[in-house]
Amino acid sequence: MIGARISRWTMSYFAMALAWLFIALALMVAGVGFPAADLESPDTLVLVHVVCIGWLSVAMCGALLQFVPVLVVRPLYREEWALPALGLLGAGLTLLIAGFLALGGRLPAWLWLLPLGASLLLAGFGMIVVDLGLTAWLRPAGPIRFVLVGLVSLCVTVAFGAVFAFALAGWGGATGAVMLASGLPLHAIAGLGGWLTLTAMGVSYRLLSMFMLSPEVDDRKSGTTLVAGALAMAVTVMGGILATWLVSGLNVVLSIAAILGLATVALYGRDVAGIFRGRMRRHLELNTRMAILSFTSLAGTALLGVVLVSTRAFEAQVGAFVFLAVFGWLSGLVLAKLYKIVAFLTWLETYGPVMGRAPTPRVQDLVAEARASKWFVTYYTAVWLGTLMLLAGEPSAFRAAAAAMSIGIAGIVREVVRTRRLADVACSLRLTGGASAPALLFAKT
Repeated sequence: MIGARISRWTMSYFAMALAWLFIALALMVAGVGFPAADLESPDTLVLVHVVCIGWLSVAMCGALLQFVPVLVVRPLYREEWALPALGLLGAGLTLLIAGFLALGGRLPAWLWLLPLGASLLLAGFGMIVVDLGLTAWLRPAGPIRFVLVGLVSLCVTVAFGAVFAFALAGWGGATGAVMLASGLPLHAIAGLGGWLTLTAMGVSYRLLSMFMLSPEVDDRKSGTTLVAGALAMAVTVMGGILATWLVSGLNVVLSIAAILGLATVALYGRDVAGIFRGRMRRHLELNTRMAILSFTSLAGTALLGVVLVSTRAFEAQVGAFVFLAVFGWLSGLVLAKLYKIVAFLTWLETYGPVMGRAPTPRVQDLVAEARASKWFVTYYTAVWLGTLMLLAGEPSAFRAAAAAMSIGIAGIVREVVRTRRLADVACSLRLTGGASAPALLFAKT
């Protein structure tokens, strides 16, 4: 990473993602969407898309704009597309949410907002996929293979979403009606399992190895993990579409995909354990310790799924399962790594140009881990309690847990802003040797 080009708009993606996360938390605290409403209600659709598109997908895109060029050692295909893509994603999600609110009667019945929002999201994600895909495809090795499969899954997810949006507006015809009736699980699995989870796995391989000074995972081992995950997605999407058209039900398809998904999680756990065993840095930094809690949540999600299926309670408790996967595993990992990524990129931007010409602080000198750790602990504890409250059918207690999550995330964001502002760097080293402070929301060119 030393000497690597810094993505100009990654911080802007992170800022927008965090803004959407706070909106999602406010909705949960206010009792909008599940569990106060049904899983398929318009209010729940608002909440789900704010979390999965606004928070997780935007944050993931921002991270990939920085790390895909590092992984393949070549510049982005079109770096100038990053800002308009971000604008399209923000506008598209806003219109999509307005369409869901219209669908639920909270706004006038302007259902045309749904296909319009979906079209803007299709354009925004399309720019991201082309930019990252054409950057990465010449060197499909190691972690970048996970990213490529994740991008394919993103295309599938957005395509399903566009079909559903047009169908809900009454513009989808017979095809849209058929897919809307049976295809929602395929849309959710492609997004959460393929796009977000497989991409997070690929990025985590490199970040864990880099930050713990560990050898890269053997390509054959990570390749086996990827094959299992890719097969799970292929079975879900292709088998699911076939089953939908044959009107034969999705149970067999989803059962096979679930087995492959469990195998993927187990193989990924093996790979991560190998990274930890091979590390040269014995003292674990805060971001790594907190990532362990997200890995624990991933294992807990898999175990919870097995228990719910074996007790025939999965359908009734799918909300708790998804909540733990989204906030314990995915959001927890994103927050842990975002905390480190912001510090690392801020150090590169501020002190990289003067390194060797003046004394500079370490990356760790930009953060205050002892102070930040309490906010991460608050967040993870609240997520686990929220999962238990969903399983227990206690919506009021769940809202209290969501409020505690909000407090934890507010504390984490405060620490990230302090890092970006160099607030915890000793005065004698803050702007030494002519170093200039970074802008808050973008990297200076």
